[in-house]
Amino acid sequence: MDYSSMSPAEVRALIREGKITGPTAGMCAGYAQANLVILPKDLAYDFLLFTQRNPKSCPLLEVSDVGGKGLSYLGKNVDIYKDIPKYRIYENGELTGEYTDVSRFYREDLVSFLIGCSFSFESELLEAGIPVRHIEEGCNVPMYLTNIPCESAGAFSGNMVVSMRPIPHHLIPAAVTVTAAMPRVHGAPVQIGYPEAIGIKDINKPDFGDMVTIREGEVPVFWPCGVTPQAAVMKSRPSFAITHAPGHMFITDVKNVSLKL
Repeated sequence: MDYSSMSPAEVRALIREGKITGPTAGMCAGYAQANLVILPKDLAYDFLLFTQRNPKSCPLLEVSDVGGKGLSYLGKNVDIYKDIPKYRIYENGELTGEYTDVSRFYREDLVSFLIGCSFSFESELLEAGIPVRHIEEGCNVPMYLTNIPCESAGAFSGNMVVSMRPIPHHLIPAAVTVTAAMPRVHGAPVQIGYPEAIGIKDINKPDFGDMVTIREGEVPVFWPCGVTPQAAVMKSRPSFAITHAPGHMFITDVKNVSLKL
């Protein structure tokens, strides 16, 4: 089925029914996607401050009401506990399970944070004639922990996570220009061509997602990634947290063009 041409509401319905459980890259072309972090109210201010201090890796798009399952800006008729293909549950910083529906974990003190995702600029890259390899190969984007420290905030600290896309050398200026115009979904790359400079020892072994083919004449380009909050959760060890599984995003009703400068 061609999910790229479907509306966000149609795809979210299929996700809620359990008919889509894989990565969302390439789905609902032209619509923004978002990362998810759900935390107890007593940690919400610290996390909000963490996103404000780290806008490249954690560009905040919306915060739910305390105990809210729906959203005001990013989508209508949303149940944030059911409308993502795969979630992760963390307890005291440890991953304790992956689920396609986390409604059983709902609590009235929980707050949802929706953070911009680099999948949102991929349709813009494709329109500019720039290849997106993980979409071509039908897999998840490769993501890596780096040595780039985030600005700490209260209980939260950690290093930036980046996503990688191989870009033909002659198209790198265009890729930078396209993505720099979309800072609310991570913006411009943070590293081009030298993974070791940001602490990546083996580019063929991503920490999250899948490895993709890097062809002759292509350069690995690294963008800030919304999995950064998950790294902060693992390092900061809050008592409880729900996140999306890497690559499995919330598909919004918001057009990518509305997130441009």
